[in-house]
Amino acid sequence: MGIFNFSQDLGIDLGTANSLVFVKGKGVVVREPSVVSKDIETGQIEAVGSSARNMIGRTPGNISVIRPMKDGVIADYETTAIMMKYYIKKAMRNRSFFAKKPNVMICVPSGITMVEERAVIDATKQAGAKDAFPIAEPFAAAIGAGLPVWEPTGSMIVDIGGGTTEVAVISLGGIVTSQSIRIAGDKMDEAIISFVKKNHNLMIGERSAESIKMDLGVAGEVVENVEMDIRGRDMLTGLPKTITVTTKEISSSLKEIVDAIVESVKVTLEKTPPELAADIMDRGIVLSGGGSLLKNLDKVISDETKMPVFVTDDPLDSVAIGTGKSLEYIQHFRSHPNVSSRPIVN
Repeated sequence: MGIFNFSQDLGIDLGTANSLVFVKGKGVVVREPSVVSKDIETGQIEAVGSSARNMIGRTPGNISVIRPMKDGVIADYETTAIMMKYYIKKAMRNRSFFAKKPNVMICVPSGITMVEERAVIDATKQAGAKDAFPIAEPFAAAIGAGLPVWEPTGSMIVDIGGGTTEVAVISLGGIVTSQSIRIAGDKMDEAIISFVKKNHNLMIGERSAESIKMDLGVAGEVVENVEMDIRGRDMLTGLPKTITVTTKEISSSLKEIVDAIVESVKVTLEKTPPELAADIMDRGIVLSGGGSLLKNLDKVISDETKMPVFVTDDPLDSVAIGTGKSLEYIQHFRSHPNVSSRPIVN
């Protein structure tokens, strides 16, 4: 009869660019873009995830491609709930017929308001969760990166996602000081689109900008100036056109974004107690998230802070892994109903 008590708890990294689902005992089982396509005439959902992302810039007039998350928070509540329901169902497709609804540990930006947090919890429950427990994104990233978050020692994590950059110093299971800025991977793509438009009179899409960022994006000084052909629409003639861009050009377009990320790290360090700052000097700063893969970013941060900087082994999955590993604290949340909704993250 144990089958009637069976349930699989989930950890969800609900990101601006991508959403990941961690199943207890299985690891990350869903990794999809946070994109939904909808028929604007009927309101019917046409596609979710990768299949919806492939439609960006290629849809007829009646189909709208929506990114329901913006800057790490919910911009379109109903669409977010539908998207999460799809991902939860996909993660739980092999569960028993008698299985209960899963409890879900879901990450939220550290700078989120209570109203925004409530929207995430409600959307998660509407998507099929029995209960939802928010956890601060940098705390989850630190757990996923293997940092000693429960020990009386300072650990610094910089999680650069699609919508937000989360910087936090963690000790004894709590966030001591943090900085959350809504500048991250998406802003890098926008900067590239703006640069190409302004300097080459060429209009390119989000996917092209992301490809350029991954191939040519460099933080700081450029050592090897590589060229790349890109295609788009000529803004003067309206016709398709191919141009050549270089690593130096793309690096210059990303400078403001990189400077903002570096500044957020420095501000957080300035607010860090001396004992914990000494620990960070010994242990170094850890980077996670897709934005941490920008070439040379670790070196730029290291040069500016005079501290060692490392990119975690699994930067794309670290938040989801940390969220999943935090599932064991669900019982702690339940046994302390009068405590804040996220006691382990202050």
